[in-house]
Amino acid sequence: MPSSLSHLLRRAYCTSTLPSPLSSIKSFSESLYREGNLKRLVEKFKQFSEFERFRTKTGIYEDTVRRLVNAKRYRWVEEILEHQKKYRDISKEGFSVRLISLYGKSGLFPLAHKLFDEMPERNCERTVKSFNALLGACVNSKKFGMVDVLFRELPEKLAVEPDVVSYNTVIKAFSEMGSLDSAISMFDEMEKNGLRPDLITFNTLLDALNGNDRFSDGEKIWTKMRSYNVSPDIRSYNSRMAGLILDDKVNEAVALIEEMKIKGFTPDVFSFNHLIKGFCNDGDLEEAKRWYDQLGKTKTKPNKVTFATLVPLACEEGDLDFALQLCKDIFHRRCLVDGSLLQQVVDGLVKNSRIEEAKKVVKLGVSNNYSLYKLKIPPEH
Repeated sequence: MPSSLSHLLRRAYCTSTLPSPLSSIKSFSESLYREGNLKRLVEKFKQFSEFERFRTKTGIYEDTVRRLVNAKRYRWVEEILEHQKKYRDISKEGFSVRLISLYGKSGLFPLAHKLFDEMPERNCERTVKSFNALLGACVNSKKFGMVDVLFRELPEKLAVEPDVVSYNTVIKAFSEMGSLDSAISMFDEMEKNGLRPDLITFNTLLDALNGNDRFSDGEKIWTKMRSYNVSPDIRSYNSRMAGLILDDKVNEAVALIEEMKIKGFTPDVFSFNHLIKGFCNDGDLEEAKRWYDQLGKTKTKPNKVTFATLVPLACEEGDLDFALQLCKDIFHRRCLVDGSLLQQVVDGLVKNSRIEEAKKVVKLGVSNNYSLYKLKIPPEH
């Protein structure tokens, strides 16, 4: 047994905070999950990495890196990923792709690119799989402008042919940049090169076009999706509904809900939010209330977008009973909304001399950790 591994095993046996080296991978995972000190988390991760079975667990890598990124400990992300280069796994493309992707999700694109460039010297083949990982890392790091450059330059250099994943990633980059015409051009190029768009292709374009008030272009993509016999999913329908609402076609959005049900889809909170927004945009509080009621009957949980859409119109229309009910629902569901949203209800109640109810909202708001403005009760009350 190599001396370094012997030292590791002795240390593991003698350290109460670490699982036995003979423990299962589940024990290692639980030890990392329970570790609250991030510095010790990094040390444990590096120690556990000595075990080959541990290095096959993508989920553990994803979770550990996510925790470090959330804590903005990017130096430690680099430390644990650079540590992985010492293992023979680094000569396997799949392992390198995992590290490239993790660097990308951490916003550390230069390190992802560096690892990609190092692959040949580590006797690691670079195929379209690692090419796609680099493009994905670029998008996840929000280096959108570089994606097209890499897409145009690397395939010839690597002697690889871009696939559907490659094109989807570039389309995603252009969509995020707001370069929607370029995204559509990539779709056209994809078709020209004989590649078959998939559901991810269509959903990416539908989200971008319908979300940016280009409903007519979105409808062309919707028609293309049908011509390829690609079945829309709930995301596709919600995207189309968002486009209909932005195009002031709320009645067609209602019809789309019915079509979804016929197709076997259960509307989710995003579906209901789009409809509620449409009716609120039209100033039709009664219809908005009806769809909020429908949302509750399906046992779908409203979210902060639901409340941020409904509360202002309820206050504007003077329906304080409904506004008060919305506040109670917010507190009941412990939904984190902006304190100013609740303050609108408080102000409306005070203006209508419903002081005790206003005080109750403030009290509940404070107890639920909302930063409400201080309520000023007129002297006569």
